[in-house]
Amino acid sequence: MASSMLSLGSTSLLPREISKDKLKLGTSGSNPFLKAKSFSRVTMTVAVKPSRFEGITMAPPDPILGVSEAFKADTNEMKLNLGVGAYRTEELQPYVLNVVKKAENLMLERGDNKEYLPIEGLTAFNKATAELLFGAGHPVIKEQRVATIQGLSGTGSLRLAAALIERYFPGAKVVISSPTWGNHKNIFNDAKVPWSEYRYYDPKTIGLDFEGMIADIKEAPEGSFILLHGCAHNPTGIDPTPEQWVKIADVIQEKNHIPFFDVAYQGFASGSLDEDAASVRLFAERGMEFFVAQSYSKNLGLYAERIGAINVVCSSADAATRVKSQLKRIARPMYSNPPVHGARIVANVVGDATMFGEWKAEMEMMAGRIKTVRQELYDSLVSKDKSGKDWSFILKQIGMFSFTGLNKAQSDNMTNKWHVYMTKDGRISLAGLSMAKCEYLADAIIDSYHNVS
Repeated sequence: MASSMLSLGSTSLLPREISKDKLKLGTSGSNPFLKAKSFSRVTMTVAVKPSRFEGITMAPPDPILGVSEAFKADTNEMKLNLGVGAYRTEELQPYVLNVVKKAENLMLERGDNKEYLPIEGLTAFNKATAELLFGAGHPVIKEQRVATIQGLSGTGSLRLAAALIERYFPGAKVVISSPTWGNHKNIFNDAKVPWSEYRYYDPKTIGLDFEGMIADIKEAPEGSFILLHGCAHNPTGIDPTPEQWVKIADVIQEKNHIPFFDVAYQGFASGSLDEDAASVRLFAERGMEFFVAQSYSKNLGLYAERIGAINVVCSSADAATRVKSQLKRIARPMYSNPPVHGARIVANVVGDATMFGEWKAEMEMMAGRIKTVRQELYDSLVSKDKSGKDWSFILKQIGMFSFTGLNKAQSDNMTNKWHVYMTKDGRISLAGLSMAKCEYLADAIIDSYHNVS
């Protein structure tokens, strides 16, 4: 048993006077700290009990959220936080959509309560989210072939699906793009679902390695789950063309794979809800069975509300009913039922024609601002860099992110020298960039690219 020695000298503050043989209490009503004049030295041995948690090691900081902590500690006035994917105004301030404020006011006016939701979530939300994804008149909706339950944003929805895969498709592998969103691997690891990668990003072209992608999907074991980013691929911002999506669907069908879409940016990438759902609808039109995880963090700015859904498209209504029952069974011991506030916001916005129109206008505004700073960054790079390097890849990418092609050492230089905070894979969030800072960012990128190897 470990122990330590505690020594009390004459200047120690104790609520009682200490003699050699006994402790003498101060007089009633007096301040014992003021009455203490001198103390004899007392040596005490205090047992230190080892913690039962000694075997728990310190977890590494989150590679994305840790960027924000470092940014906050930086006092340089030119600092930029391009790490976290959250929309900012031109003044680089968080933005709450006006239509969200209206939806919340409506909830207050109606006096909506805070009762528990069913395990599957708010019925009006589940209906609205499936219709946004597939289109209200789509056969999968009319034929009730979609099992939809509300999830804890995109992350929670992916986690529910991962648990379903682990339970009912034992040994099946999820094949994810290289690179992918940083949390995908964590989710499948935590659910004990094996995963591998297919080629996606080509560093030579800073574009899509389409041939490598197709070859790797073909090589995956039959019946694998192929994780696809529905639009605005994170972290690269590189999406397949419509023609390439057709080829991807062909190969997945040929190999009897199961598509698994992660749709985090519907309406936020292009500014159009329908355009950004085109890949998902292509697979639905082919009669395929597949998963789709959704999030409303970006397109409605509901980051902290944790609102999303998992949809499973099935071949029959009976199969959808059974799948939904098992998703609910998984959710019950995990978090019991989902939060109501964000679900009501989505349902109110989508369910009211006026608010729905206002939402689409605000999405176009947000997507438009990102497109504008993307163009301004490109223009600044071209005008400042006299090396002849082709920076056009920046304009070919879509959504809030740009994959700069900078390596870890170059990304470190961006932070250490230029106070530009970003992930170490070279990804920057254009949502955190203003027009006023585009030239500064261009200087940082040019210096890091040419002067750091």
